[in-house]
Parts: sequence; structure tokens; C-alpha cells
Amino acid sequence: MAGGREPQETEEGTWDDEEAAVGRAPAVRPFLLTAGRVSGGGAAAPIPIETQIVSTAAGLAVLGKLAFEHHDIVAACRRPQSVAELAARLRLHLNVVRVLAEDLCAAGHLAIYVPHARAAQDISVLRRVINGLRAVPDSRGTLRDSG
Repeated sequence: MAGGREPQETEEGTWDDEEAAVGRAPAVRPFLLTAGRVSGGGAAAPIPIETQIVSTAAGLAVLGKLAFEHHDIVAACRRPQSVAELAARLRLHLNVVRVLAEDLCAAGHLAIYVPHARAAQDISVLRRVINGLRAVPDSRGTLRDSG
């Protein structure tokens, strides 16, 4: 620790000493967060990692009453994001986020939008995504090679 002080969390929820926050082991094992449940453990398949989730008005209304990871997930989903993005952002195991998102959706706190499965197999959709990514300028404002 630099200067002998403990790292502290700021109002935005990030650590003021990034090195202290990186690489820390989670205090609770994933199976405790989900009570041993796994996503898609029943007849349903797990929600795909590209599934978009967003907080509902009801979820935001009870945000102050939610605890721990439930609170973090609903708060982070004020803007739509994929399950994979959310897991990375909150540094939670992907399957933990899947289970908790399913619970929050069942409680009416999240809305889940599963993408159309055939869209990922449509070559024209993939071509448009690739072309769109190539059209994004890099940090110097230079467009990537379109070839």
C-alpha cells in the first residue's frame, strides 16, 4: 500500500488505489451467492452471454432495499448491457450473474432481452457488424483498414 494507507472506495464505487483492488480474491465463493444453483439448471437453457439486461422502473424503485450483488446488478443495468459485460464490470463469475439476473427478472427488477438466435448465423448481419467496427476511428482519429 502506498503511503501506508488503506485503499478506500469512492462514491462512484471504484477504488482510489487501483492496484489494491486488482487481483483481490472474492470474499464469498460463487456457489454461496447462488445458493448452489446454476443457470439453466432446470429444463431451460442458460441465458446466452450476449443477452441484454436492463433495470426496470420497479427495480430502480427498490434499489435501496436490495443488498450486495442484487443491488450492484440492478444499479449497473441502468443502461442495457450484455450478461458478459456485466460479469466483467462487477468482477463476478459469469454463471453467478446469469443466476442472479434470472432471479431479479423473476422479481420484476430486470428485463431480459435474448437476441434472435438466427441473427448470429446470418452472414449479412455479421458483415454489417464487421463493417461497422471498421468504421470506428482509432485513438488518433484514423479509420481502420476496410479491406
